[in-house]
Amino acid sequence: MAKKEIYLDHAATTYVRQEVLDAMLPCMTDIYGNPSSLHSFGQRARKALEAARASVAASLHARPEEIFFTSGGTESDNWALRGVAAAQGSKGRHIITSKIEHPAVLNTAKDLEKAGFRVTYLDVDADGVVNVDQLKEALTPDTILVSIMAANNEIGTIQPIEELGRIVKAGSKAAFHVDAVQAVGAIEVNLEKWKDVDLLSLSGHKFYGPKGVGVLFIRKGTRIGPMITGGSQERKKRAGTENVPGSVGFAKALELAVAEMPEESRRLAELRDYLIDRVLTEIKGSRLNGHRTKRLPGNANFSFDYIEGEGLLMYMSMRGVAASTGSACSSASLEPSHVLLAIGLKHETAHGSFRATLGKTTTKEDIDYTVEALKDVVNMLREMSPLYDEMKGAERQCTVKK
Repeated sequence: MAKKEIYLDHAATTYVRQEVLDAMLPCMTDIYGNPSSLHSFGQRARKALEAARASVAASLHARPEEIFFTSGGTESDNWALRGVAAAQGSKGRHIITSKIEHPAVLNTAKDLEKAGFRVTYLDVDADGVVNVDQLKEALTPDTILVSIMAANNEIGTIQPIEELGRIVKAGSKAAFHVDAVQAVGAIEVNLEKWKDVDLLSLSGHKFYGPKGVGVLFIRKGTRIGPMITGGSQERKKRAGTENVPGSVGFAKALELAVAEMPEESRRLAELRDYLIDRVLTEIKGSRLNGHRTKRLPGNANFSFDYIEGEGLLMYMSMRGVAASTGSACSSASLEPSHVLLAIGLKHETAHGSFRATLGKTTTKEDIDYTVEALKDVVNMLREMSPLYDEMKGAERQCTVKK
């Protein structure tokens, strides 16, 4: 098989589109003033920043004053949890999240536990869907925040956000935070329809925008403390000179992603289903992780019996296929994915995972090449596995006894 270079790790990051670079460039060369300055240079930068804010708001069906620029999804998640805890901690000390959240939420929740907050971690079913009944039971008058991601970054499962929002508001006075980092540009994210969502996190580099810029949507009336103190930027909620080029790039990337989403999501879903069908049919001992249909259009996460994920990634990379075992934020960890453990996989099975996330550059030919490479690498690694030898030996003994 002739080696190619195929990028199937779009959930980790995407490239920056040319249209986005074109929009950013003037803000690095001509419109370079400080947006807080009163002179003409500063005011041109301020105009570009506020135009970007208005564009993001329009893409999300929100108000410009509800859009706050950050350094990315991790900061936005931290701000949502820490900010609500700081502003509303005197009213309650209970926070609810799920066991499959991104580490930016889970590790922040653990920090808040050390600070005296009580955190309930909701279970998910075998497909990764949050337990709705458990959410209803967990809500108390002491609950100040519920944080549930819109779509999981590892297994692609999409949560019923509108239903969850109704439950949160019916059973408490808690703020509802949604990490939509993986969702925006892939599924519809409409804050008029998601009327019970108070806080929403986004990150530009997940939809062909620049790295180092994100957004936290804060619905009007939501009580939340500032993320960074200092100057009066971002309406005194996030101090520091604004990243004008990044914000302009974020807005342009989001505008394009939302406009192209219906057609591109259909294309990716077809390729995703083709990949899933081929792998499950042609590779014995493979399983799909996450919901079969209620999943991100470009996400396919597999586990393979008698396979170690790091070895699988290494050999696939040698074949020219760039993929992942799970979250890019924890790819250096030797521990199995907390998401795969939460959906009920055994440690040894969770270690053998392979996440392929498709994007604009992905073609059917790429999928065919990837499947053939996967078949070869999985077979090779299994032949090297002592556990696989034991399994084959046990099968031979059963055949003899029969």
